[in-house]
Amino acid sequence: MRSTLFEYVSTLHAGRPWGTMLDAGTGPWSAQWVSSLDTPRWTGVTGSHKMADDVMKAVADRLRPEDRIVVGYWSDQSLLAGEVYDTVLADYLLGAIDGFTPYAQYTLFERLRPLVGNRLYVIGLEPYVPYTPSTQAGRIICEIGRLRDACLLLAASRPYREYPSDWTVSHLESAGYRIVDRKSFPIIYDQRFINGALDMSVDLTKRLSDRQLAEALQQHAEDLRKRALALHKAEGGLRHGADYVITAEPA
Repeated sequence: MRSTLFEYVSTLHAGRPWGTMLDAGTGPWSAQWVSSLDTPRWTGVTGSHKMADDVMKAVADRLRPEDRIVVGYWSDQSLLAGEVYDTVLADYLLGAIDGFTPYAQYTLFERLRPLVGNRLYVIGLEPYVPYTPSTQAGRIICEIGRLRDACLLLAASRPYREYPSDWTVSHLESAGYRIVDRKSFPIIYDQRFINGALDMSVDLTKRLSDRQLAEALQQHAEDLRKRALALHKAEGGLRHGADYVITAEPA
């Protein structure tokens, strides 16, 4: 799915130079895509030293002297102060911020505004965990998400907090952007999502001091895995929710 979203961004940008580029919430997927583009230089920002290491490994053979990976939080006003980039990518950054600087999402687009020279691309996920869908696939996807987030909280970590596209558009406009394009992409969750989310849940339970609770959560995760994989096989994928891409320019 990630490649589809990046391909759509490339289609929207067709005929325009990328120029200097900022990957404002970098990770291996986005860094690999950004490093494949025709740019004079690019900068990737992450709040995690481990993620920075993962990005460096992912693009080691493409990283030029002009490119850089920076570790920092967008709540730090000195981060990239005075810099301007022709194109800025915020790839799942909105949801991820809650894991690093809680309750700061409403400031994100205003914070990025001085850095955006020409165009901002926001990739996000419509929230799904707090809801009760009507389809069997939707219900099991939400069950997986709730277990993952519960294990994160029990292990003294913070789950991501996603925001809907309507909220994102409203805050972009309030921060001084003009919306150029907005599109949703229905999601089909695959076995990699199922196993990845449930493997994470099981790993997180290893941090719990209450071993009885940890074992119960582990058993629940394995039972959920069996049900989810069986439904995935029967339906050819678990269809639920949507990603979105919003294109904005300084107003």
